[in-house]
Amino acid sequence: MNTEEEAAMAGITTIEAVANAGPFAPTWESLAHNQAPSWFADAKFGIFTHWGLYTVPEYRNEWYSRNMYIQGYPEFDHHRATYGPQNEFGYKDFIPMFRAQAFDADEWADLFARAGARYIMPVSEHHDGFQMYRSALSHWNSVEMGPHRDVLGELRAAATRAGLHFCTSNHRAEHWWFMGHGREFDSDVRGPMRRGDFYWPAMPEPNEFDTASEPAPTAEYLEDWLLRVAEVIDNYEPELLYFDWWIQHRAFAPYLKTLAAYYYNRAAAHGVEAAICYKYDALAWGAGIVDVERGGFADPTPFVWQTDTAIARNSWCYTDSLDYKTLPELVVALVDAVSNNGNLLLNVGPRADGSIAEHDRALLEGIGDWLAANGAGIYGSRPWRIAHEGPTRQAVGMFADQTPPAWTAADWRFTTKDGALYCFCLAPAGTRELVCASLAAFDGTHQPVFNGIVSAVEQLGAGPVPFRREPDGLHIQPADRHEPLQNLPIGFKITVG
Repeated sequence: MNTEEEAAMAGITTIEAVANAGPFAPTWESLAHNQAPSWFADAKFGIFTHWGLYTVPEYRNEWYSRNMYIQGYPEFDHHRATYGPQNEFGYKDFIPMFRAQAFDADEWADLFARAGARYIMPVSEHHDGFQMYRSALSHWNSVEMGPHRDVLGELRAAATRAGLHFCTSNHRAEHWWFMGHGREFDSDVRGPMRRGDFYWPAMPEPNEFDTASEPAPTAEYLEDWLLRVAEVIDNYEPELLYFDWWIQHRAFAPYLKTLAAYYYNRAAAHGVEAAICYKYDALAWGAGIVDVERGGFADPTPFVWQTDTAIARNSWCYTDSLDYKTLPELVVALVDAVSNNGNLLLNVGPRADGSIAEHDRALLEGIGDWLAANGAGIYGSRPWRIAHEGPTRQAVGMFADQTPPAWTAADWRFTTKDGALYCFCLAPAGTRELVCASLAAFDGTHQPVFNGIVSAVEQLGAGPVPFRREPDGLHIQPADRHEPLQNLPIGFKITVG
């Protein structure tokens, strides 16, 4: 047994000891008692960042490292035409080009705080296997190569200075197969590999939803996964840890339970709260925070949840062909999630040099301006007994954001906080008098949806506005706004009783 193997065994022994010696045990019965951090339900809005080697080509999306090795894919042809054959210029050869010369962690954190975010979640390691942090487990990381900077560490320190909760995501699980297509032809992925190598293990790609696919990840790979994630937990102490989908493969289950117990026990020992965000039923119910990628739930849930989505429809990283969402679409996504007891984790992809593109920056600042006026009905709010009214519904489920709904002035979302009711008209442009049907007055025959007293209406960011209650709804005359060419939601605080 060599020194590396001995260190790995010692690391696994330590992880298992911590996982079995705390308030949580590595069983779903125990882990299901973990609670989401108390700040999470109040925060409502966070920023995700996808930034790594895959950004260097700025082509199509963040799966470039996989797709450049699939014959017939646009990335395959683009790579050959731009950089040369894959056996001469492979994915690893992007590392010297990834210099991060414009990366300023404090500038990022300040921008995200101005956007109104309360937490940030940079990707620590994507499917490509390049670690964006200092690691003792692999030399293929941002400290020893590329920018020669501890990106994750710098962002953690900057988040603390900006008053943001620090979280991180880890997408290492998919690396089991992510580079596998490179073995199908003459490329730099071919050849013998050992644990710790950049492309290792480059196995055949399974169906992504087959939780029993073969060949299944080996104990060697799963132990390496466990050690890598524990290293992030120990060195960066994230308040939330996010996993992408493939950890639901059955081979991960015992390691995932050990990891979750290790994480939760470490947090408890430091007197802090922590939770794992997961998708596709990878964890037992209650053992973490449910995440819905690019989608959400149709109605308010009794549990807090999160949707992660991006400012572009077609990529999580920056490219030269982004299909951007509009500012109103992004704000509505936030309001809709919050009305259903969810949080919005919005992704922005910095450019390869570490700068944030002007259009991305403008969208974030636009959200921040909106939240500066309307945040009273968002932060710290909870669902009302009615979440929405109107003819238009947000698509639900995973990947439901590809076609934006055509919202109208009759579409509303509701939240509540401190005894007040908050109503958001989703698309008020051009309407001089808004009508909220759920707050209609008694018509002499039928009990109204809301049978209480409306004593005042305040437009968020503007002050008290005229209103009257009629049998068809609460009529509100909004104040003049100064949002040229925008159709952003308007929020109202309804004082009752």
